[in-house]
Amino acid sequence: MHIVHRESEDPTKYEMACLSGIFNLRRPPHRPVAVIQVTSADDIIEAVRLAHQQQCQIAVRSGGHSMAVWSLHPDSLLLDMGKWKELAVDTDRGITTATPSITSKELSDAVMQHDFIFPGGHCPDVGLGGFLLQGGMGLNARNWGWACESLAAVEVITAQGKQLLCNAQQNEDLYWAARGAGPAFPGIVTKFHLQLRPAPAQGIRSSGYIYPRALYRTAFEWALSLIPQTDHNTEVVMVAHYGGDRTSLDDLQFLVYFVSMEATMSKAQSALQQVQDTRPAGTLVEWFYQEDSLDRLYNNQHQANPHSHYYYTDNVFLDNDVDVTLSLEEAFLTLPPGKSSAFWYPMYPHSRRVLPDMAFGVQSDHHFCIYSICEAENEVPRYRTWVDEIMGRIRLHAVGAYIGESHGSHPPSWYWGEERADRLAAIYRKWDAGRLFTGVQSAELNN
Repeated sequence: MHIVHRESEDPTKYEMACLSGIFNLRRPPHRPVAVIQVTSADDIIEAVRLAHQQQCQIAVRSGGHSMAVWSLHPDSLLLDMGKWKELAVDTDRGITTATPSITSKELSDAVMQHDFIFPGGHCPDVGLGGFLLQGGMGLNARNWGWACESLAAVEVITAQGKQLLCNAQQNEDLYWAARGAGPAFPGIVTKFHLQLRPAPAQGIRSSGYIYPRALYRTAFEWALSLIPQTDHNTEVVMVAHYGGDRTSLDDLQFLVYFVSMEATMSKAQSALQQVQDTRPAGTLVEWFYQEDSLDRLYNNQHQANPHSHYYYTDNVFLDNDVDVTLSLEEAFLTLPPGKSSAFWYPMYPHSRRVLPDMAFGVQSDHHFCIYSICEAENEVPRYRTWVDEIMGRIRLHAVGAYIGESHGSHPPSWYWGEERADRLAAIYRKWDAGRLFTGVQSAELNN
């Protein structure tokens, strides 16, 4: 266990330890008393002992991809798990165990060698810790469900320094909370036990259609019309982004993207042929039934979400009965030029299923998210104002939000629903009555 103290360490090294791995350049001003780089459960138990001794709270960082930068809290002990990477695959049971710092790509690379797949995050460098705890909107979520539904068990260290196995048979309340509590989880996860799926035996195929700004309604209404009938192993998303020199609204484009994860090529081709046959005219670029791979999907996400930029994000689950095209029109068509993006991600048919009994519980047929991205710090207030104003109007037609793309400034019921939020609060009081763990981010980040 390596400890970097604020008072005794070289200031440059201390600052590097505080910010190591953080994806978003938009960071709160808070800094911890010390950064503890852990590589074992024993390290974490010792860190809990030190926190009690020094009367400090504990913050945790798994991968650093949190847009809200949940891990930076004033005068806390920051447990950085970034260097603790353990992963094992039980091929007989189809289960993998992984530490929280294992990334989506690292997990995928390991399990694909055994012909398995897991609905991990779309971005390659997302750590499992934050992703799974907040629910996990992962690969093909509209059909395969939330990633946390595939969580068979978690190993947890409590505020009392005890190491527990939590599943449906033991420590059930912590297991319930681990599936969706996000930064409100009252413990430190050391291992995830994940149920895997058979990988598409003959690979992945995709089709994509890029339309100009003028055909927003045409493209979106076509995509919406396909959702009830598209194959249940096909992921669908519509992304607004800028092409050209990214400086003019005229460069705004809409990519309607279909990724088939069917078991055979014939089924994939059949699923994508339906899309091809009904596409509206007017595409700027299109491709049909292209051989694809998770590596290519990860690379596309990496390019769309560049490091060393300032991010401000927000999202909603829209009410199922609203006019989706109209409700999102202003947001899509006034996206600030540059590297920002916005996407609509349909959750139907999974959104109509009764979810398992778990902390995650707010969903709808339509998820919408904005990634405002700027390169200069002085541009952040303008981008943030645009997001807040746009999302304020969209929230009038929404039922809640996904904590993973949020800044945590709304009431808990907005993220978990009223009943689940009350239950989560009770679990937090039971397991961390003294508030050893920092919980959700301070409101100061949002000022």
